[in-house]
Amino acid sequence: MELVNQRVKKIMEGCKERARDAGLRFDKESLEYIVTNRDLIELTPKLMIPTLYDYWVHDVEVLKEKGRYELYPYNPYETVINTRPAISFYNDNNPDWMNVMIFYHVIAHIDFFQNNIYFRNTWDYDFAGQALADKRLIARLRSEKGRWVDYVIEFARGIDNVVAYAGQLAKYDRPETPPSVVDYYFDIYLQSVRGVSTGDYLKELDRYNSCAAAFGENADQVFFTEVHAKYPEFKTCLSRQTGRKACDNGDLLQFLLDHSEFLRKPENVWMKSVLELVRNTSLFFQPQIRTKIMNEGWASFWHERLFLSDDRIVGHETDFARAHALIAALPRIGINPYALGMRLFRYIEELGDAGKHSLDFMKLDLEHDRKKFDVHAKKGKELIFEVRRNLSDYFFIDYFTDQDFVNRHDLFVTGKRMNRDRMVWEYYIKSRKAGDYREMLQESLYHPPHIKVDKSKTTGSVLYLVHAFEGKPLVNEYISNTMIGIEFLWGGTVFLETNEAVPVSSSIRHRTSENGDPPQVKWRRMLYTMKDRKLIKKEL
Repeated sequence: MELVNQRVKKIMEGCKERARDAGLRFDKESLEYIVTNRDLIELTPKLMIPTLYDYWVHDVEVLKEKGRYELYPYNPYETVINTRPAISFYNDNNPDWMNVMIFYHVIAHIDFFQNNIYFRNTWDYDFAGQALADKRLIARLRSEKGRWVDYVIEFARGIDNVVAYAGQLAKYDRPETPPSVVDYYFDIYLQSVRGVSTGDYLKELDRYNSCAAAFGENADQVFFTEVHAKYPEFKTCLSRQTGRKACDNGDLLQFLLDHSEFLRKPENVWMKSVLELVRNTSLFFQPQIRTKIMNEGWASFWHERLFLSDDRIVGHETDFARAHALIAALPRIGINPYALGMRLFRYIEELGDAGKHSLDFMKLDLEHDRKKFDVHAKKGKELIFEVRRNLSDYFFIDYFTDQDFVNRHDLFVTGKRMNRDRMVWEYYIKSRKAGDYREMLQESLYHPPHIKVDKSKTTGSVLYLVHAFEGKPLVNEYISNTMIGIEFLWGGTVFLETNEAVPVSSSIRHRTSENGDPPQVKWRRMLYTMKDRKLIKKEL
């Protein structure tokens, strides 16, 4: 892996200028690396963050991807990560004309990372630097605690999908005043919580004064970036001091950090640092999971528009058409986020230009009137940038996947049924209604379970969890191992209320399966109990 040469870097800078002229906004600095397929295979399990902490699951994924690559060789074009500066990786087999297309795609991703409000929690620090500090912390703890570090990582990662991401975003509406953070750090945290020596205290004081002299009003941000890297648990201690309770938002990891008597024991305090870094890593990647269709659609929308207007690609139009078709083709079955997101942004731009994003247009019922409507508002570009800034995949789909869009692109929901004459499964068009298509898309989106702590039933030795059922059951095969991890981190018995599906009858199950529809079921409330690493289940 190495930085791109100056000739390729010059191409990238030219793409940046054209992208800024088109309205995209992003930081001036970025890093571009040339990598091999082997590099990409080894980076993928770490979510393309080279400095992410080492973990055995990453090694397993690398071996799996190497085996898959031997059977099905392929050349990934690029990937980009949301760091400061933004880092992107490019396959060493890409020709220059393709790099122009890919550069535009990457630049649009960076614009999305740095302007969509769902990424607000990632804007104030460089995650690559934080990940490196976390990696060093894990390495140090492994040298002291051995295999117990990996146990704690595994237990924490088992529940890192239920972090309070919404609560993390909400805190930016209530920013803390810098003096309170500084006073807490020097007056309470260093002296009472950490109990540092006088020499270390004075070194931190000198470092703060140096930051104040060098960075002025940005001194606190620079200073506390290193503090968070050195003491991952500092944010938790600060939140507790200021009265914020992240657990109220359903964050199980934060509740364990705040209330587990087992983790408070002096010999177990180091585990808090591991839980904190796993939680922070999950929070960092939450916005990317929740904006997949928008993010890829935005990048595809702009790489097409900017590439076709770039005079440096003359003679490669056919090559571009072939490569772009592979990226942006709409499948008849399944979802291509690149294709769907790109077409939605095109559609939204047309709505804005024609003035159709208005109450007057929404009042129209007749198809003829809707097609004819055009007040020449010319606000399409303004509208797509507003959408890019304020929405996630759920709202993006909910607001704009209407019947006009579905009809235009001949979209439909497919069903699956058994053809008994030929003894094969066959797909058929189940619905062309926008509501059904929208529901299918929303069902495919990331939606972690909502696990709440019932404080009225929780004591020092008992943790009582409640799954707020939303029509989707928990995956049974993961319940046992996950609850073993929670029991270890809590240091006592763990209860979990959830719902399980029971088929109505075998005959109905057979008939619905034959038609390709889900079996008809009834739901029953179950209580799982994990005590002394043994799982007991009973119906409530």
